[in-house]
Parts: sequence; structure tokens; C-alpha cells
Amino acid sequence: MKIVCIGRNYTDHIKELKNERPEEPVVFIKPDSAVLPNGQDFYIPGFSNEVHYEVEVLVKIKKVGKHIEEKFAPNYYDEIGLGIDFTARDLQAKLKEKGLPWEKAKGFDGAAVVGKWLPKSNFKDLNNLNFSLYKNGNEVQKGNTSLMLWKIDALVSYVSTFFMLKKGDVIFTGTPAGVGKIQANDYLSGRIEGQELFSIKIK
Repeated sequence: MKIVCIGRNYTDHIKELKNERPEEPVVFIKPDSAVLPNGQDFYIPGFSNEVHYEVEVLVKIKKVGKHIEEKFAPNYYDEIGLGIDFTARDLQAKLKEKGLPWEKAKGFDGAAVVGKWLPKSNFKDLNNLNFSLYKNGNEVQKGNTSLMLWKIDALVSYVSTFFMLKKGDVIFTGTPAGVGKIQANDYLSGRIEGQELFSIKIK
């Protein structure tokens, strides 16, 4: 499996990080080793003093596809999920300053939380999904897929132009505003339409 991530897909998040609004989706990859094993705590890596949480709606690909037209994109996934794109923000900033790739800041072990999967048929409209992240019981991120610059089907189509999508691949669709630093002993949980899809402890 591969993890394809979309950056800068919510205007409010672009503003909070003072980034430029992209003309097309920003795409990067996390290795499969970045997936945090189910039920395991997240350990803050020793190479970063500023790891941030970024909650995102996820899409699981169900069959092989290449150059998928947007109108056919719904045929390539049946499940929706929620996860966290952990980012070593201090390391990312150093890499960006030098014009270097972000992988060390985005693809380290445990940097991809993948929660429970739900049938997309559970939802009336995938382009109007409420989702949120709670830290120690307090809501810290809140988003709705209607605010995406590029919606799910457009992302599936776009990504398939560059990378053949295979069964089991996961697309992280971007994060809304509210990203922030984690600390040891924090407790994070994520919800879509009020249903909890993951919970993890920070060590």
C-alpha cells in the first residue's frame, strides 16, 4: 500500500501557516512504515521538538486505477475514514528553507494514524462531512469537506494521473485550520459526524 497525502487543501489552514494558495493539489507520499500500528501509542521522535497533529478525512482505494476521470472516481472507493498526518514542523521548516523534500518531517515511523473505516454509503453527502479532532477532551480542529479546495473525487482523479492507484492505497485529503503541537501524555481522538474513529495516547 502507499499513502498519498494532499497539502494545502483548506484555505484557513493555508492562511494559518502563511503559505501560498496552490493552483493545483500539493501531493506528497508517506511510506507504509509510517502507519501507526492499531492500538499503539504515538511516541514523539527524538529529532523533533515540535510535532503537530493534522486531522484529515481518508479515502481507501478498492481497485487498480490510472488516469481516472473524476466522474468515475466514486467507483474506486467504498470506504471513508479519519486519521492524523503527524508533522515534525520544526524539521519541515528547515527542509523547506533549503528547498529540500519533506519526507523526513512527514514520513517518519508512526506519522500516519489511520482510524476505523466506514462505508461511504453511511453518509448522505461526502462533500458535506463534519469532522473534528479532540485533544484531552477539548475540540482543537473542526472541518467540513465542503470547504476543500479540491473535493474527494477530484483528488482521486488528480492523484491517478501521476501514480497508479492500487487496492488498499490511502489518500489523506488535507487538514483544516487548528493544527498544533503535541506533548507527552496528551490524548487525541477523532470523529466524523460525531462518531469516534480513532483515539491515541502520546508518549
